[in-house]
Amino acid sequence: MIDVEEEVQTKKKTKTLESEERQTIIHCTYNPINAVRIWPSTFLIEKESDRRVKLITAFNISFAPEWTFAYNGNNKFTLIFEGLSKGCTMFDLMEIIPLPDPFVVRNIARTKNDVYHIKVD
Repeated sequence: MIDVEEEVQTKKKTKTLESEERQTIIHCTYNPINAVRIWPSTFLIEKESDRRVKLITAFNISFAPEWTFAYNGNNKFTLIFEGLSKGCTMFDLMEIIPLPDPFVVRNIARTKNDVYHIKVD
């Protein structure tokens, strides 16, 4: 006889593992005047549901309040987010901060591999 509670728990664990394994990768190229940083309150916001997808980690850019100083052009950093929902077809990248000029890229079309290349001027 199948234990219904055990089956429900197994399905929950599987769903959690699937969402943990999926990631959304954003490669950014920027040409700043002096320095950049990213706030942990940066999200991908799915257009269909307004769901906020959390930033997991970042490479080659500091988290606020620290700064990464840029000394030449063609600087690059990578942001790793949780996975997007299966039904998501478009999303915004939004830094939600209490300061002017947040990092925002709107209307990014979803790709099959969830890897994106963005240029920021």
